[in-house]
Amino acid sequence: MVLAGSMPTELPITLDRTASTPLAVQLADALRGAAADGVLRGGDRLPSTRALASRLKVSRTVTAAAYEQLHAEGWIAGRHGSGTYVTTAPPEAVRGRPRPQRSRGTEAAVIDLAPGAPWAGGLDRAAWRRAWRAAADSPPLLRPERAGLPEYRAVVAEHLLRHRGLTVHGWATEDLVLATGGTTAALAELAAARLRPGDAVAMEEPGYQRAVGVFRAAGLRVLPVPVDREGLLIDEIPRGVRLVYCSPAHQYPMGGRMPASRRVALVERARAEGWLVVEDDYDGELRYDVAPLPLLAALAPDVVVHLGTTSKILTPMLGAGWMVAPAAVAAEVMAHREATGISPAAAGQRVVVELARNGDLGRHLRRLRRELSERREKLVAALTAAGVGVLGDDAGAHVVVPVPSARAERDLIAAGRDRGLWLDGLARHHAGRPRWHGAAIGYASCGRAQFTEVLPELVTLLATHADPATASVTQVGSGA
Repeated sequence: MVLAGSMPTELPITLDRTASTPLAVQLADALRGAAADGVLRGGDRLPSTRALASRLKVSRTVTAAAYEQLHAEGWIAGRHGSGTYVTTAPPEAVRGRPRPQRSRGTEAAVIDLAPGAPWAGGLDRAAWRRAWRAAADSPPLLRPERAGLPEYRAVVAEHLLRHRGLTVHGWATEDLVLATGGTTAALAELAAARLRPGDAVAMEEPGYQRAVGVFRAAGLRVLPVPVDREGLLIDEIPRGVRLVYCSPAHQYPMGGRMPASRRVALVERARAEGWLVVEDDYDGELRYDVAPLPLLAALAPDVVVHLGTTSKILTPMLGAGWMVAPAAVAAEVMAHREATGISPAAAGQRVVVELARNGDLGRHLRRLRRELSERREKLVAALTAAGVGVLGDDAGAHVVVPVPSARAERDLIAAGRDRGLWLDGLARHHAGRPRWHGAAIGYASCGRAQFTEVLPELVTLLATHADPATASVTQVGSGA
């Protein structure tokens, strides 16, 4: 059919009245796809809801609902007295398909299988819009909230209690919970407020290289400490450090969970030698087998700074995280904020507050755990059946597949890109010479259908390059 107005392009729209998907959703999907593919372009005029309903032989309620959805997503806009027009298409991530990239002379749609991205496609769009609208109804701030919005800090305290088992008393005061702009922003503040150039900090190796970058930018000496399949090796931490960074709930990127005995040993050394321990709990809410071990912050609130973020459970666009710190550390961070004018952005905090207020945050977390647990089970089962060893605890949104050498890792990453699969090698997660070789496979960012479709090819690729010596290795703590 040809849509009315200035649009010369044929736009086939097929509605399946026998399908379980509502007609309005089908219509919105068809128009969205046409705009994303360039069949519809910015400035093209759409027919009225009445005219389109007549052409498609559907109720005007169907076309009005489809237009309302597309308008909320930013695909179309109305002009008073003129009609409805296609806007410039939003980023392709809205469709759930990565931007096509050229790979060795061939055009391939790159499917993002690297860790670190959330399941943004699982966010309930109605809840998402509702939270933003409610957040926008709040009056603008007259002065910055250096510690973060009180209502946001209350939500964080409740979240930590319900989902991480951490009881935080006195959340409304500045000596316990602070809002942050995310993990790296919090680390930069800690480095500036607590440490001095030349101080030594210990980092997991392999580990989170953006943390390494933050520490080095602050003039600190970064001392890599090796990890095994259960996380940081406490006895390998050198003496004389001022701070130890670790991710005990789900070591990044290897995926191990630090056992209770190591946690106790870490805390004992911290107290005896005057360390500050930074606990990066980047995806601690995503646990699928058993209840997580108590947080380090619960075990030793006097020497542990706990960092959390919404970037893995919601989206990084909110720029909202949190810090739970000993009173003296929090006071130093607040003094640094006052001296430099730094404040965490309030907009993302308000959205999180509204999601929590309506119960949408809790519902999303339950749906997120169920979805990612199913994906992980499917991925690990397929890899195990193919004789591919898998590292990583039954948690989070990625697993690690070892390979025998650095060259094998490079070949695997290159072969993946040739097939349109974006994999993440372990080499880049080392500050020094790589000790571990392999690929970290993320399973959160793509859609469910896309993940299911690509799984056989992914397993074949990994089976071709995996280390035969690790064929009997399964995820830590799975019992598999």
